[in-house]
Amino acid sequence: MNDRVASLEDLAAKHGDSMLASASTVLELLENWDASRVALEHLASRIPVQDVDWQELSELRTHPAIDLPRQIFCTGANYRKHVVDLTVDAKVGPEGMNDAQLRQWAENMLDERVTRGEPYAFTKPVSAVSGAFDPLVLPDTTTQPDWELELAVVIGRGGYQISRDNALDHVAGYTIVNDISARDLIPRTDYKMLGTDWLRSKGQPGFLPLGPYFVPSAFVPDPHRMKMRLTVSGQVMQDETTADMLFGIERQIEYISRYSRLLPGDIICTGSPAGNGTHYNRFLREGDVMEAEIEGLGRQRQVCTGARHG
Repeated sequence: MNDRVASLEDLAAKHGDSMLASASTVLELLENWDASRVALEHLASRIPVQDVDWQELSELRTHPAIDLPRQIFCTGANYRKHVVDLTVDAKVGPEGMNDAQLRQWAENMLDERVTRGEPYAFTKPVSAVSGAFDPLVLPDTTTQPDWELELAVVIGRGGYQISRDNALDHVAGYTIVNDISARDLIPRTDYKMLGTDWLRSKGQPGFLPLGPYFVPSAFVPDPHRMKMRLTVSGQVMQDETTADMLFGIERQIEYISRYSRLLPGDIICTGSPAGNGTHYNRFLREGDVMEAEIEGLGRQRQVCTGARHG
């Protein structure tokens, strides 16, 4: 509350809730989320705000909001303006088109994709996760470290082959992620038929700042109408809303769970809006400060540092 936090363990013990008092991580709460949510709501209703021992968030070490996720799924190329910009910037499309024609061609292509196509998803290693205020160590393996502010869906009820009509019943809540990406490491130049390499480009340590808060879905009125904003050293780079998603959260859950069983504690990174470093030809440098926020979910802040070894 207002960047102040309280110990759930202490509050639960004080008010006799043994289930909540025994949970040492958010992941433990998510593994039995239906019961945890009811217990949390009941506990909150019994505690006067003035009786809470609040601590300033700035005085504490902030760990990842989900510690640690069980599986991490990422939906790529999922914001309309972002994909259109990529198409125009890379001059991908029929030969001879000017930028305006390419833009219209991309818009038409995306309309067709939403109608007849499917989301594009991949996984990211859990070892990439870091705290919302941890320094971002820029590895010496890349010269093009880039940002991708994203809304992350937190799964509270597992399932396989979930229908889109029931998809949101499986969502416990939401948090912020920044899907850091090494742009120069995405294509495999040694054997082009391999295509993209998401492990080396997105899986390095610290490449997924997560948090600072996990916000239950009851406190997010509409996840498809949330403002998003990211700055790099004071300059606004991304400024959009989640309404620009091509495939909504229900479609993403339906698609991912068609091929993989979702587990409590999984997160789904739902795509990044326009304004990545690739568009500006401006990548992260040592000393940069990134600040990323999504309406109702708080704000991240990372200082970029040089590579460390050992």
